Amino acid sequence: MPGLTVLLDHVAGLRDQMQSASPDPVAVAVLSQLAGADGIGIHLDENRSPALERDVRLLRQTVHCRLVLAMPPDSPMMGLALDVKPERVVLLPETELNGPINYEWDLASDAQPLFETVDTLRTNGISVCICIAPDPQQAKAARQIGANWVRINAVGLKTAESADVQTRELNRIVDTIKMTSKLRLRTAVGGGLDFQLIKMFRGVSEIDEFSMGRSLIAKAVMVGMDSAVREMVQLIRDL
Repeated sequence: MPGLTVLLDHVAGLRDQMQSASPDPVAVAVLSQLAGADGIGIHLDENRSPALERDVRLLRQTVHCRLVLAMPPDSPMMGLALDVKPERVVLLPETELNGPINYEWDLASDAQPLFETVDTLRTNGISVCICIAPDPQQAKAARQIGANWVRINAVGLKTAESADVQTRELNRIVDTIKMTSKLRLRTAVGGGLDFQLIKMFRGVSEIDEFSMGRSLIAKAVMVGMDSAVREMVQLIRDL
C-alpha cells in the first residue's frame, strides 16, 4: 500500500504571513503522524521558503516517521540536511526569487549538476529523490544519475481543461510509473492531488508514496488536521 507524506510548506507559509508562532509546523507534523501519515516533508530554500532551521531540527527530534527535505542541489541548506540526516532529500530545480517553484527537472539538459549532490547524499546514507515530469525517458535519466526515488509531478491532472486532456495526462503518469517500477526506482506522486484526484490511481499498484500538502491543509480548515489525514490515509488504502 502506498504511504502518505504530508508536506508542511503551506503551514510554515501561513505562520510567516501571520508573523506569529502559530500555526506550528512541528505540531501539525505530530498530528499528521498520529493520524497515520508515513512521512513528513518540508521545502528548504533560504531565499524562498518560510521553513526555518529550527523547524527541521525539531522535526528530526519529534517525528518518528520518514522525514523528507526538499531543496535545490546547490542550496546552502544542504549542510543542514547532511547534519540532521533525513530519510530522504528531494532535489528541486533552482527557481528565480519571485518566480513559481519549479517541480520538474529536464534531465536531458540539467542532469550534470546533480551527479555530485546525489553521490554525496547517498554516501552519507540519505536516499535521494528527483522530481520529474510524467515521461518515461525522464525516469531512465533519473536512474542513470543514481537516484533512489522519483517524484512524478501530477499537477497536470489538476490543470487539465477537459476530461480528455486529463485522461491523457493520467496515462502519461501511469506509463512513467510503470517505467520506474521496471527500473527498480521507488515512486512518489505529488503536485496538485486532492481528495478526488487521488481516486484516479485506483489499481496502480506500483506507487510507493503520495505527497500532499495544500489539499490536506485546505481540508483541515474544515475538519481539523487529524480528520483530514485520516480520511486521506483511508482513501489511499482503498485504491
